Amino acid sequence: MQGFLNLNKPFGWTSHDCVAKTRKLLHLKRVGHAGTLDPAATGVLPIALGKATRLLQYLPGEKAYKATIRLGVRTTTDDLQGEIITSKPCTGLSLNAVKSALQQFVGKIEQIPPIYSAIQVQGKRLYDLARKGEDVEVPARTVEVFKIEVLDWREEEFAEVDVAIACGAGTYIRAIARDLGTILQTGGTLAALTRTQSSGFDLTNSLTLTDLETHLKAGTFQPLVPDAPLQHLPFIKLPVTSAQKWCQGQRIPVTPSLTGILRVYNEEQRFLGIGKLINLDNQEQLIPEMVFEPI
Repeated sequence: MQGFLNLNKPFGWTSHDCVAKTRKLLHLKRVGHAGTLDPAATGVLPIALGKATRLLQYLPGEKAYKATIRLGVRTTTDDLQGEIITSKPCTGLSLNAVKSALQQFVGKIEQIPPIYSAIQVQGKRLYDLARKGEDVEVPARTVEVFKIEVLDWREEEFAEVDVAIACGAGTYIRAIARDLGTILQTGGTLAALTRTQSSGFDLTNSLTLTDLETHLKAGTFQPLVPDAPLQHLPFIKLPVTSAQKWCQGQRIPVTPSLTGILRVYNEEQRFLGIGKLINLDNQEQLIPEMVFEPI
C-alpha cells in the first residue's frame, strides 16, 4: 500500500501516536507524517504510506488554523496544558484593540518559538531542556503569516478571541497567542487549536482514526494517490523511451519551458517521480530527484 491518508488527529494524541496507530491498523512498516501537531491540537495531519514517505519533503508548506486565544493568562507552555505563570482578569479590553494588535503578526515576522517545542538547540529538543529546568536562549526565526481573521469575540473575565490563521511552515500559533498578550499587556495563551489545512490537505476531506477502522473493516479504504498533494508542482510528460531512460537514472534533454522541481509522468499519465531541471552545456536537462515508480 502506498499513498496518503488525510488524518484528523484527535485531541491528546501525539503525531507519533497517530503514526504508530496507522502502522498497526494497516499492518504497514513504512508510515510517516508531515507537520507535527501538539497533543492538545486537533485537525489535519498528513500521513504518508509506503513509498509515499519519500514524497513528504516535496509537500507544500502552507497551513491554516482555527485558534482560540485566551487573554489575561500566561502559561509555561503558551497553551492551557502548561502551568499558569500569571492570571489576571482583563475586563474592558476592546475588540478593536485586539484586531489592531493581531495585524502586527501579518507578513514576515520574527518569532521566538515556545520553550516547550520540538525545535533543536545544540542538538537537543527544547522541550527536553525545558523539562530539565535548563535556561536556554531560544533563537528567533523568520516565519510568514498570510492572513489573520477574527471569527468570534467573547468579552468575559478572561476575554477570548477565535481567529483563522493562514501561514507558512514553522509558524507557532502558541507563540502568536503569547505575543498578542504581550502587546496588549494582558498576557495571552492558546486555549484551543484545530489545523484546517496542511501540506495540500483539507479538514473537510479528512478521516478520523475511527473512520479509518470502519473503512478497513468494510474493505473500502483507499489511500489518496501519491501525487495528490503535489499539485503545486509543475509537471512534465515524457515519451516512452525517455521515460524509461529517466527511470534508470539518466538525464533527459527537454525544451526549456519549465524550471525547478517537477512532477514526472509518462504518456499514460502514470506518476513516475520527482525530477529537477538543470542547465548543462547550455541545454536544459531533466535529472531524477526521486524515482517513485520505475518502468
